[in-house]
Formats: sequence, structure tokens, C-alpha cells
Amino acid sequence: MVADLKAVTDASFEEAVLKSEKPVLVDFWAEWCGPCRQIAPSLQAIADDYGDQIEIVKLNIDENPATAAKYGVMSIPTLNVYQQGEVAKTIVGAKPKAALVRELSDFISDEATKA
Repeated sequence: MVADLKAVTDASFEEAVLKSEKPVLVDFWAEWCGPCRQIAPSLQAIADDYGDQIEIVKLNIDENPATAAKYGVMSIPTLNVYQQGEVAKTIVGAKPKAALVRELSDFISDEATKA
């Protein structure tokens, strides 16, 4: 599951996330984080459903502490949506897919978000 979403690093963050044309949701996570593993299938499903509107990537905070520190990530999972190089939304904690889709409604739209 986790391997399906693109991983970004401190080195690739600016190019992959901040310079992206479309909104990018960054999942700040770690191997040892149970709730992070819990939401991985939901994030994959959202990527599958809405990948044309929002990109979803993962950043392992243990391997890439500089980016997590720069954006003040204190607890994980933290999901930041970046738009035009800025944090447009922050979601902290594991939530079910439907709740995540609702939270992302400013960035994704189709009839499925109304259901």
C-alpha cells in the first residue's frame, strides 16, 4: 500500500511539492506510526479517485526531518495540502476516507464528494 504513493524527500520536496501545478497533499508519516499505516489505504483510494485533481505524496519524517521541522510537524499523521508553494490546509490525525474527502473538498470535486 505505502509503496504505491510517491515518496518525497527533503531533497525533492521543493520540486515535487512546492512547484507543482496542482495541489499536493503531503502525508508526513513514519514506519512505527500505527495511525499512519491505518490511513494509507484511504490516501491510496483518494489518489486513485482524484489523482487528476490533487497529487498525494508521502514524506517519511524519520528519513527527512528537515522538511517536517520546517513546517512544524509535531504529531503524525499530519497531512498538509500545498497549493502554489504554500500550506493551504493541515489535517492532523487519522480519519476515515469519507472525512478526508470532505476535508479536501476545496481541492477536489465531483459527485462522489456529495455522497
